[in-house]
Amino acid sequence: MTKLAIIYYSATGHGTTMARRVAAAAEAAGAEVRVRHVAETQDPASFAHNPAWTANYEATKDLPAATGDDIVWADAVIFGSPTRFGSPAAQLRTFIDSLGKLWADGKLADKVYAGYTSSNTAHGGQETTLLSLYITLIHWGGIIVAPGYTDPCKFVDGNPYGVSLVSTHDNIDDFDEPTQHALDHLARRVVSVAGRLAS
Repeated sequence: MTKLAIIYYSATGHGTTMARRVAAAAEAAGAEVRVRHVAETQDPASFAHNPAWTANYEATKDLPAATGDDIVWADAVIFGSPTRFGSPAAQLRTFIDSLGKLWADGKLADKVYAGYTSSNTAHGGQETTLLSLYITLIHWGGIIVAPGYTDPCKFVDGNPYGVSLVSTHDNIDDFDEPTQHALDHLARRVVSVAGRLAS
């Protein structure tokens, strides 16, 4: 059974909902799944003016937080991050930057990796966020399994690098169908490729 870790940072909850969707699709594809959020590094007082950020923080703060052991355990890892000025969020970068010892010991290499992201605008740096993430994973010796255009749904959602949501609405549980199908396809593809590599 393929072991998949979904490691994500979410401020306002869109990434949390995306992680749950990926997890459900991966489990349906036969994977053993760990969903782990990256702990918030900002003082809650600094985002108290943002009700969605506060709500997501309260909903996830007591869930198991991601550690390097989750990556070591996994055959495959799907990272999730909002787009911050065309790059992954600082909270996810801080987590990644804490993994130097595991990288030096070769424990992050030879695993399948992919990613998803979200932003408030259609051209908010989604592709560069994923590409920036993948540069790090290449340094680790990871095997990038982007979705490409390997399923008809990718010609609708249009992102061959991963999955990206344009989060222009406040309902974090109401994604458009193209994004839902793209998340499902990403999960199935990562599980399938990781399973073939493991065997």
